[in-house]
Amino acid sequence: MFEVDEIDAVVSRMLKHGADLIGQMDYDDTYQLAYLRGPEGIIVALAEQLK
Repeated sequence: MFEVDEIDAVVSRMLKHGADLIGQMDYDDTYQLAYLRGPEGIIVALAEQLK
């Protein structure tokens, strides 16, 4: 899992490079999470801390 700023922008950029969005969710009103599968089949999790 990687912590990022502006998760929506990062997800959008990754989708343009061939990733597939598996799912998104908010975790306990603390983090917004996104799970993506890259072109090689590797799943990557992203997290942005909510303020």
